[in-house]
Amino acid sequence: MAFNETVSMYAEQTFGSLFGSIEYKLIVAILILFSSMILAYLVDIVFKKVVLHYTSRTRFEIDDLIMHAIKRPIYYTVILLGAFLALSVIGGAESYLGIFNDILLTILSLVWIFTLISLNRILFDNVLPSVVKKTETKVDDEVLPLLKGLSDLVIGLIGIGIILEGVWGVNVIPLFASAGIVGIAIAFAAKDAISQFFGGLSIYYDKPFKNGDRIEIGEGQIGIVEEVGIRSTRILDLYNNMIIIPNSIIANNKVINYTSPQSQMMVKITIGVAYGSDVAKVKRVLMDIARSIDLVLDHPEPSVRFDNHGNFSLDFALILWVRYPSDKFSVINEVNTLIDSEFRKEGIEIPFPTYTILNKK
Repeated sequence: MAFNETVSMYAEQTFGSLFGSIEYKLIVAILILFSSMILAYLVDIVFKKVVLHYTSRTRFEIDDLIMHAIKRPIYYTVILLGAFLALSVIGGAESYLGIFNDILLTILSLVWIFTLISLNRILFDNVLPSVVKKTETKVDDEVLPLLKGLSDLVIGLIGIGIILEGVWGVNVIPLFASAGIVGIAIAFAAKDAISQFFGGLSIYYDKPFKNGDRIEIGEGQIGIVEEVGIRSTRILDLYNNMIIIPNSIIANNKVINYTSPQSQMMVKITIGVAYGSDVAKVKRVLMDIARSIDLVLDHPEPSVRFDNHGNFSLDFALILWVRYPSDKFSVINEVNTLIDSEFRKEGIEIPFPTYTILNKK
């Protein structure tokens, strides 16, 4: 027997013996419903004037978040329980009004399912991060976003099972028993979502990157990893835009991690000078430019390499090291600006592309 039928039968036996006629039952039902609305209003006032006032004076933020999350659900719970009890007084479990009791209990259950999901997110967003940061390993920090999504899913599934079994009297065991057959159909229908989920698992176990790393995916999508979720990974690109990339794409693409295993990054700048230029002089000027920039590290020290006799220029490579990958573009800008000005001062020519055409007669 479902929970709502038990309560309805008890209410019918209790109030039916006290008030035999339908008129008295209607009066009692209206009084119960009106009383529940007044009680809900009083509870809401208590939360606003007393509970929230008290929690706002504590040094913890978590109590404010929890009280705000449960304030409205408690308000709705008092009203819904009053309506449920009023209908039970009027009709009882055997009457056609029983369907409305089932609907009310279903609504009440859904309210608290969403409330539990909200509380779960408060836990993962405001409590657990500070706990896992105290541990030496970084695995728990990286797994936390995945557990957050999985726990939301578990709460939803358990809540739906309770509604079906407890309110509507549906036996959920056969549903779970047939999940294997249904799962095959779902696997075909949701193969993209499944591939993204397992792509997320592969990211956690392979650990190609972690939150805060600067990565490049495929052939040019560069950004800082913000969060790895069940289905997708969020990265903040160079233009401060949040890019959401499915994990299946990341798992099947080349990933360059500019931060791991260390944050130092090499920067290579190529420059060509005209044939006939003094090679030693070019090397000296490039080294002076490198040493004059604050973002360039002294260790490893900068170096200049004479790479090639090109088609129309002598090609040099200036090798620099910066502390963080984010410094790369600032250094390239400063170096190229100084190369233009210093080469002009030193009389070093940067040639245009030229080609010699021999016309045989």
